[in-house]
Amino acid sequence: MLQRTLVVMENEEVCSPAIDYARELALRLDAEVTLLMVVEMAILDRTWLGSKRSAISDLDDRVGRQLAAIASDLLKGGISTSVALRVGDPAQEFVKFLAERPPFQAVIWGSGEHLPEHPKRHWLSKVADSLECPLWTVHSRRPPN
Repeated sequence: MLQRTLVVMENEEVCSPAIDYARELALRLDAEVTLLMVVEMAILDRTWLGSKRSAISDLDDRVGRQLAAIASDLLKGGISTSVALRVGDPAQEFVKFLAERPPFQAVIWGSGEHLPEHPKRHWLSKVADSLECPLWTVHSRRPPN
């Protein structure tokens, strides 16, 4: 059975320790890694989308280069990798992304060491309860005080 790991990042922010963790996990499990960048953007209507086409194209180029660099490093280590960009409401785009693919065995938060704490909880925390696999956040090891 093919093992699959998903690294979820948002708004062009990447946490290097999370990528390192995904690399180590993939090597141990002989798993493939999928990198998903979710960018929050309100899409009000089709006319608005048309006027922002170049902004979305620029975003696609920037994120594409960023994810390609990470994927290239993983591929050099012998890890099968795929990348994806989703733009819109983060929770909705994440759930749609999961529905379109075979299940993952692990999801790793890749945009910081902790999920951001907000009064109304972060979007990933809200959908984590519906995941069929564990959601991990990666903390860097800090020397004891």
